[in-house]
Amino acid sequence: METKRADKVHYLEPEILTAAGVSVHGFTTRHEGVSRAPYNSLNLGTGTNDSPHSVEGNRSLLTRSFGVETGRLVTVTQVHGTDLLVIDSPNPDYSYFQKLEADGIITNQPGVMIGVCVADCVPVLLLDPVKGVAAALHAGWKGTAAGICRKGVDAFINLFGSEPRDILAAVGPAIGPCCYEVDKPVADAFRADGHDWDAVATIKDTARWQLDLARANALQLGAAGIPERNIETAGQCVSCAPEVFFSYRRDGGETGRQLGFIMLKG
Repeated sequence: METKRADKVHYLEPEILTAAGVSVHGFTTRHEGVSRAPYNSLNLGTGTNDSPHSVEGNRSLLTRSFGVETGRLVTVTQVHGTDLLVIDSPNPDYSYFQKLEADGIITNQPGVMIGVCVADCVPVLLLDPVKGVAAALHAGWKGTAAGICRKGVDAFINLFGSEPRDILAAVGPAIGPCCYEVDKPVADAFRADGHDWDAVATIKDTARWQLDLARANALQLGAAGIPERNIETAGQCVSCAPEVFFSYRRDGGETGRQLGFIMLKG
């Protein structure tokens, strides 16, 4: 993925989505916002202790940078589950969705900028350019173990008639296995849902593993039928790059949020 700049906003742009003709999509960094430390500076997460005015200003900066009305940015209250908000009709007021608990948004509506907030978890963007459907998914370890990416692909198929071979996926920057140590309950949750634990985790001792959360989601997308050539992964550890990304674990919980976002052409 290439680092780009839209006006003042620095972000990572997945080449696979750009090639498909999507002009508004990417994964933000922490740069060029108005929030003060420890949320400095482009904190886009409403669920933090940052000033609401600063977060609102940052969101306005992001949308303006892409020529989008602020009121057409849609996020939800994320709860580390697998529920998905589906927006399949025009809405006069998108602010209502902010109150809904979900961990992914799917839409076939053009001109609606959907996004998920992350600070270690994996942001995943999906696009079916044939049917005109996009999704933004928030995949923490709980959501990954419970199959949120699989559920997202299933929704494309069952609700919009997508063919898995047509779906494109971008797996954004997240905490890497170098910095993400997990314990037995996490391993048990993955195994209980049928994941190949040995393919995504390296054992550290008898009760601890280093988990590759991004790879786990990429494998899940592949198992759901998306061809490997259609999956692009950032391959960056947010915890290892404090000058570029927020990281909840690295920063002891007091930190900002990046946004994974996508919008279908209006």
